[in-house]
Amino acid sequence: MSKSAKVVKEKIDLGPKVAPYPMPVTLIGANVNGKANFLVAAWFMSAANNPPKVAIALGKTHYTNQGIKENNTFSVCIPSQDLISATDYCGLFSGHKTNKSGIFNVFYGKLGTAPMISECPISMECKLEKIVDNGGHEMFVGEIVSTYTEEKYLTNGVIDLRKAKPFILSFYDRLYLELGESAAKAWNAGNDYKP
Repeated sequence: MSKSAKVVKEKIDLGPKVAPYPMPVTLIGANVNGKANFLVAAWFMSAANNPPKVAIALGKTHYTNQGIKENNTFSVCIPSQDLISATDYCGLFSGHKTNKSGIFNVFYGKLGTAPMISECPISMECKLEKIVDNGGHEMFVGEIVSTYTEEKYLTNGVIDLRKAKPFILSFYDRLYLELGESAAKAWNAGNDYKP
């Protein structure tokens, strides 16, 4: 231990757990056996900016995985808070037993096989780049071919999350949370910080 390191006795060791950081709730779309299917996923992240890529981790037994592999495409749709019930339904019932193709109004973009949801404020159409075996999960990395939204969700030509009203998952207490107020201006708040 370095001389500058401090032992903080108030910390509690919870063991090897993923930190309970809120995760964005998304609906992952894929055509499976010719029908649109949607799965709820919170294991989602931006993976690169140029070219733009995303990564999603899905349990290996999910029905949607089959469609992603069949078509080499998928969508990431970001639902708004008014879609919480329909979104949760997609997470509660598997496409193996439930036809979820009629829950939402579906549209397709340039790739033609990545179903997207008209009711979602933001939908990203992705081309599968690679699959990484993550133990019990498969991580799908995809390049974003196009992102779709509507004028009402933009401010100065940029997607405004306050207008889109996405929600996040607090994993361990199983709660959907809404986004809060602005805390600070990014790439600016540290300018006057004195270490």
